[in-house]
Amino acid sequence: MNIKIDVKQEDTNIEVTVQGEIDAYTAPKLRETLFPLVDQEGVRMTVDLSGVGYMDSTGLGVFVGLFKNIRAREGDFRIIGMSDRLKRLFDITGLADIIHITSDIKGGL
Repeated sequence: MNIKIDVKQEDTNIEVTVQGEIDAYTAPKLRETLFPLVDQEGVRMTVDLSGVGYMDSTGLGVFVGLFKNIRAREGDFRIIGMSDRLKRLFDITGLADIIHITSDIKGGL
């Protein structure tokens, strides 16, 4: 399965929409696209996963890395539009307790 990543950026506000599957084959593309965007102070990134039907531990690793990089630079990281199936992955791993996650989709920079 392929992955589609759309990025809208205005200053330090970044909105990302991901569609497809996030697994060992597609996670490197996600990492290569998003990590260069978070190398400055105060980034506010929101990732919409409403178009993602499947994610494995490789995908979880990408989001943990993003979270750590953004927080280390005094930024904010949120995931929105997550299905119950994906939310369960974050709950089981305890990531839902540290990363701001909501099923609501609110857009607009």
